Amino acid sequence: MLEKNLFIKNVILKRDKIDDFNKYPFNIDIIRNFEQLDFTAPVTFFVGENGTGKSTLIEAIAVALGLNAEGGTENFYYSTKHTESNLSDYLQINTFDKPKTKFFLRAESFYNFSTEVQRLVEEDGYKALYDFYGGNLHSCSHGESFISLVQNRFSDHGLYILDEPEAALSPERQMSLLCYINELAKNGSQFIIATHSPILISYREGVIYDFNQNMAKVNYKNTAIFDLYKKYINNPEQMQHYLLD
Repeated sequence: MLEKNLFIKNVILKRDKIDDFNKYPFNIDIIRNFEQLDFTAPVTFFVGENGTGKSTLIEAIAVALGLNAEGGTENFYYSTKHTESNLSDYLQINTFDKPKTKFFLRAESFYNFSTEVQRLVEEDGYKALYDFYGGNLHSCSHGESFISLVQNRFSDHGLYILDEPEAALSPERQMSLLCYINELAKNGSQFIIATHSPILISYREGVIYDFNQNMAKVNYKNTAIFDLYKKYINNPEQMQHYLLD
């Protein structure tokens, strides 16, 4: 196992501060039942069906840590539209130490983040940002810009929160990302990742929390992601007969 150089110890929901559990986001089953989540490994995965609350919780953790809801570091203040919940106001995050750097990377709003980087370069003259992010992120494909950001912006002893990073990546690039995650984790970084990727959650040093099972800690091969992909790939004809006929 990797040496546990963790920054976040646990996340606690301040339930006594919540007036109404019938209002969003507290009416989501996972949030309604949530009390405390402990982090025990440098790489933690959130998995589960759409709507189970993975992105809601991971976004709230990022915002509670001072990161921009649409992605970036604590120094990014842009907003195209406020869609984040107020869950971050009700989270208590206990830490072991302070990371050297923090970053929230989310596929859903990565275009907005890339646009803000380009605006800062062109309008405010922050040309050094090209060094941090590997150039103009709009000048390459979505997947290439994702990988470029990880290569150029992520470093050792950082805290990185990723929301569905596989959305922009081919299977081969997901394997590349897995290699970067492993290298950074070995050098003191911590990752919290919400994902549907069977490649990413296969990471041998990772811990998986399954939102389909009330956030239970599960083995890779006991996830619905693994089971469904295995069934489909092993027998696509039978699966399509079941799905389509």
